[in-house]
Amino acid sequence: MRVTSTGIQDGHWELKYGKHGKDFIDGVPALSVPFAIHNRPEQTKSYAIILKDDDAVKVAGFPWIHWLVANLGYDNVAEGESRSDNDFIQGKNSWGFNYYGGMMPPDRPHRYDLHVYALDAPLPLAEGFDETELRAAMKGHILEEYTLSAMYRN
Repeated sequence: MRVTSTGIQDGHWELKYGKHGKDFIDGVPALSVPFAIHNRPEQTKSYAIILKDDDAVKVAGFPWIHWLVANLGYDNVAEGESRSDNDFIQGKNSWGFNYYGGMMPPDRPHRYDLHVYALDAPLPLAEGFDETELRAAMKGHILEEYTLSAMYRN
């Protein structure tokens, strides 16, 4: 399995997906990143997504969760689908919202990792789940995983 994004140029997420963009909800960047999943494992029934900033540990004291998705059933996620699509459920990000919260590195450029998990079943989660609940639900169901990483400018 491989994951690509048209939202990455020269190793950097495009500025519109974070604090330098123009699309905000409650002061948080809200235009979610597009991505495509290639060569899905044959038994894949759903995907789970974690977009996080591990570089935030030095500032916030913990990795910052930007987007949690479960029960995604297709391979191509368009820009902005966090707000427009109801074919998957979303967990709570570090801002406390159940949708994509864009990149806002406070101190320097940060690396943002989009973790994609191919699963052999949909997960028994409700809207607003957290990363711990997602990881517990995925246990024993992960067929393959891929991490797509890129930087976002400060």
